[in-house]
Amino acid sequence: MHVVYLSPGFPAEMPLFVRGLYEVGAKVYGVGDQPRAALPPEVRECLHDYLQVGSFGDEPAVVERVHQWLRGREVDRVECCWERLMYLAARLRERFGVPGMSMQQTLVFRDKELMKQAVERAGLRVPRHGRARSRAEAWAAVERTGYPAIVKPIDGAGSKDTYRCNDRAEFEQALQRTAHVEEVSVEEFIEGEELTYDTVCADGRILFENVAWYRPKPMILAQSPWISMQNIVLRDLTAELPRPGVQLGQAVLRALQFGSGFTHMEWFHTPSGEAVFGEIGGRPAGARLVHAMNYSCDIDLFRGWAEAVCFGRLSQDTRKKYNAAMVFKRAQGEGRVREHRGLRDLLARYGPHIASLELTPIGEPKRDWQKVVVGDGWIVVRHPDLAKTLEMSEAFVNDLLVVAG
Repeated sequence: MHVVYLSPGFPAEMPLFVRGLYEVGAKVYGVGDQPRAALPPEVRECLHDYLQVGSFGDEPAVVERVHQWLRGREVDRVECCWERLMYLAARLRERFGVPGMSMQQTLVFRDKELMKQAVERAGLRVPRHGRARSRAEAWAAVERTGYPAIVKPIDGAGSKDTYRCNDRAEFEQALQRTAHVEEVSVEEFIEGEELTYDTVCADGRILFENVAWYRPKPMILAQSPWISMQNIVLRDLTAELPRPGVQLGQAVLRALQFGSGFTHMEWFHTPSGEAVFGEIGGRPAGARLVHAMNYSCDIDLFRGWAEAVCFGRLSQDTRKKYNAAMVFKRAQGEGRVREHRGLRDLLARYGPHIASLELTPIGEPKRDWQKVVVGDGWIVVRHPDLAKTLEMSEAFVNDLLVVAG
């Protein structure tokens, strides 16, 4: 199996997917915009060959460069786990005639308006929505959605340039703040818990599925630098909270005819128990969520994804053993980290249930939480019982303070 992998060294989790491909026996041809010597050593060891391109911005030029580089060599797959390069991956698949998401399918997974239209046509619940390329179109769209409304980039990722608007004045402020964005989506605000539905698929078959619960909601986190983010991977997908989203997610994948790879869907569980579609990406979740999925089952989904896309199977035991809570800490104060206050007591209380602990070391500069999702470190705690998992997660939120100064 010969696999072209885009950007093997960046973002931070990409080397793990390259390692997964190598471990299932694939020959990996990496394409990146950094020198080979700048790649992490673990990536260099897994690459059969590597091509440095000047920039990923000129996609037609990159396609030609890659085609010339690989002329005469076999290509079976083109893979990319970074949302920014999904269109480029689709162009390369079409050039080499290999399976995977086409340009048209990628467009649906990247364009939030086309995405919601496709899901809506399948009879599934989506927020009221509209596309806006101008102020006039934005105001027309919000007349249809009503308030509160959400304004966000049509092809954005995460909560960047995303705003909740409770009235006309806040909507005007959001339009001013997103004036640099070429095209926005204006959507009905859905009240409810925000969760994910994540899968690894092969040829349209779901081989692994996961639901994670965001605590608190992502938009609150984006506006509150003192809050620790929690992602709770749920063990029992038949329970009341995740079950509607599993049913919705399976229907969305059928509607979008997804083939092979990771998917990451976000959805809302309303107070009435309804599941409402948010958005979906044809790529893995970010913010270390794949790590949390691994800890929930004691598996390696980086290798599992590689096996799925290369050979159409996932041979590991994917039964969930634990609820796994991932907590991201943000240092308080400015300057260098000088204390992990409360850590010793937490280790004594919950040591056997702590699956991972990585904090910014004492003496190193505080990280910019707006640029680095993991902030100043992350902790994973896990337990078969959800109430116990939430207790431990809240303890690391409230009783651990990373102090800078």
